[in-house]
Amino acid sequence: MIINPKNGVDQLLFGMKQNHVEAIYGKPSKQFKDEDGNVLYHYNEQKISVTFYEDENYRLGYIACSNPEATILENKVIGKNVESIKADLPFKSWSVEDFDSFENHFNESNWLILQSEFDEIIRVEIGAIINDNDEFDWKFKA
Repeated sequence: MIINPKNGVDQLLFGMKQNHVEAIYGKPSKQFKDEDGNVLYHYNEQKISVTFYEDENYRLGYIACSNPEATILENKVIGKNVESIKADLPFKSWSVEDFDSFENHFNESNWLILQSEFDEIIRVEIGAIINDNDEFDWKFKA
């Protein structure tokens, strides 16, 4: 499962609508709305969660992945040491937020979060990029 910073995950591209995602993965294992009215799909088999932003006409804007086969620039990441992976990636600016038992390592230029626990990556989250015009840079062109 290839994580493509700024673009999406595998065949999923930022900007897709729910029907596009369902055409690839089928109906989600679980579907719900969050407190902001966004629609989330969870796919148990793929170990991904996708978020469709309500205020962007329900376009795919965020993906969280815990798939053990997830790679970023050919580096497998899940279960790997977070500092080693960060050193192997060309992204050099990271901020770290500590949440007691886990940390979020955030690279803003790629809107990429490596979530770690016990120094190992347990989840990768990526979001659609906002361009210089303060608009989402949608990769999917319908």
